[in-house]
Amino acid sequence: MTAETEKAPASRRNEKVGNVVSTKMQKTIVVEVEMRKAHRKYKRIVRSSKKFYAHDEQNSARVGDVVRIRETRPLSKLKRWSLEEIVRRSTLSQLEDTATIDQVEEAVK
Repeated sequence: MTAETEKAPASRRNEKVGNVVSTKMQKTIVVEVEMRKAHRKYKRIVRSSKKFYAHDEQNSARVGDVVRIRETRPLSKLKRWSLEEIVRRSTLSQLEDTATIDQVEEAVK
């Protein structure tokens, strides 16, 4: 056997990268994935987007984050994806963190 075949097989589960649009549910995030395709006839690039509900066990993702989600078994009526990793944090969420820390410090004083 070669070294390539001895490695663990790559997961067949689908992965997508998108932006977190909503985190208002418990342990659930809504991720919007943008797809770009060339139009059949006119060959112009057409953007389309689709929203996916994903399971976020630790509630770690925030609105505006870029995340990678992976296909899983059905977890509820709409959830068929789980949060794999947070690719890039949103600058908006960092500003919110500092604002909440400032509010807590003021409340303690």
